[in-house]
Amino acid sequence: MVRDSFQPAVYLLANKTRGTLYIGVTSDLVRRLYQHRFGDFPGFTSRYQLHRLVHFELFGTMELAIAREKQLKNWHRPWKINLIEAANPDWRDLAPGLGLG
Repeated sequence: MVRDSFQPAVYLLANKTRGTLYIGVTSDLVRRLYQHRFGDFPGFTSRYQLHRLVHFELFGTMELAIAREKQLKNWHRPWKINLIEAANPDWRDLAPGLGLG
């Protein structure tokens, strides 16, 4: 199977500044963001309108990305907020910088 884009990533979505957070892992961040925003992806992210990409980290392997996702999911909420605000203090949507409007 040939993949168009394979770049393991962990990502955090929010619905507003300091709002509800979602942590996910994917091998194709842009495709996954598109699915969250426009696809038929019922569940937590659609229920809470979590469409703002506020943080992401890229990895060389899915194993590393999954390990980081598990680590972040075990963090306390203030730690997650500090992680986001260290690089994105305004909680702006980072998706346009990846080519997704």
